[in-house]
Amino acid sequence: MLDIKFIRENKDIVIAGAKKKHIAVDIDALLALDDKRRALQASIDEKRAEQNVASKAIASASNEEERQSVISKMQTLKELLRKEEESLQEVMKEWRALMVSVPNVPDMSVPDGESEKDNKEVKQWGEIPEFNFEPKDHVALLLANGMADYERGSKVAGFRGYFLKNDGARLVWALERFVEERFMNRSDFTPLIVPSMVRREPFMGTGYLPQSEEDLYKTQDGDYLAGTAEVGAMGYYMDEILEKKDLPIKFFAFSPCYRREAGSYGKDTKGIFRIHEFVKYEQVVLCEASHEESVKHHEELTLNSEKLLQELKLPYRVVINCGADLGLGQVKKYDIEAWLPSEKQYRETHSSSYFHDFQTRRLNIRYREGNGVVRYVHSLNNTALAMPRILTQIAENYQRADGRIGVPGALQGYMGKDVMGRVQ
Repeated sequence: MLDIKFIRENKDIVIAGAKKKHIAVDIDALLALDDKRRALQASIDEKRAEQNVASKAIASASNEEERQSVISKMQTLKELLRKEEESLQEVMKEWRALMVSVPNVPDMSVPDGESEKDNKEVKQWGEIPEFNFEPKDHVALLLANGMADYERGSKVAGFRGYFLKNDGARLVWALERFVEERFMNRSDFTPLIVPSMVRREPFMGTGYLPQSEEDLYKTQDGDYLAGTAEVGAMGYYMDEILEKKDLPIKFFAFSPCYRREAGSYGKDTKGIFRIHEFVKYEQVVLCEASHEESVKHHEELTLNSEKLLQELKLPYRVVINCGADLGLGQVKKYDIEAWLPSEKQYRETHSSSYFHDFQTRRLNIRYREGNGVVRYVHSLNNTALAMPRILTQIAENYQRADGRIGVPGALQGYMGKDVMGRVQ
């Protein structure tokens, strides 16, 4: 959430940022409502001060007639105050609803665009594989090698349901050990297993609510199932004040994840690329309120994920997301996309974002400077590895002429083999 003072002082910038993100919000209506809010609050404060004066006057009244006169005026004042407080409550409901709909201002480096098709490529890595046979897609490869069962997955779990078995299951467990070891051996990251079932407040704080409610699973008790470990990790320090000396705080967070994929029906309906249930390792960072610090950590987190793909020897590219492909709170976002031979294009495996204090202002996460000044921290997050999606790129890039699938060298020690599946 942006500071209302910032919105007032930078109205044109905020409007331009919303336009760049293709998010409709009425800033003029918000500022008019804020004028009403401030006027009501000032009037209420004034009447409360008058109440205090009247209370003292009652106590010091010299006779009963004077006392009753003050009480009568106080009762009238009390009724006016009650009406204004009720009006303020109604105004605040509208004000909060508008405030949480105002998007963060994107960085100057974010390109204009109408959709993800307008994202700008900034880097490519690796050699795109060339096959001397007709390559298969991951759906057929995993099925033929006894690594997945989609039919029974749908029978048990419904649309987009799946089973992974044999080397399919072993590959996921190998990837888990692979990514855990890369981060467990780093002293700068704190390992964290976070809740998947989360209250509404952390979802509001991270910006997933109210805009993305249709994509969340909800329990009968009103809680939600998270689609990323970011939500639980960001809620960890909610309503707390940290010390500057403890920053940056870096989490290597894990959780099962759930997404309804609302609006994605008809997209990637076969296989395991777009599914409702998966697991994910997330990098989450809280740092001091400095744009330069946010940019530095953003580049570092992105490079961490790139190194994982490089170890797996999966060709990939990095793109800057255009304005229309940014979320409500993101200042800037990179997507990392690995090559998918069956589609002859790159598909997303990671995303890396920074938010300045957009999330932490909502979550009330602050830190104290050495001089005692309290500020909101900046936040960032980046996928470390999401599974089983990455299996799609591994299966297709490492497929062999005999129908089997090679094991990336970085995973062979965990798998105990260099090839998966069976000869066709």
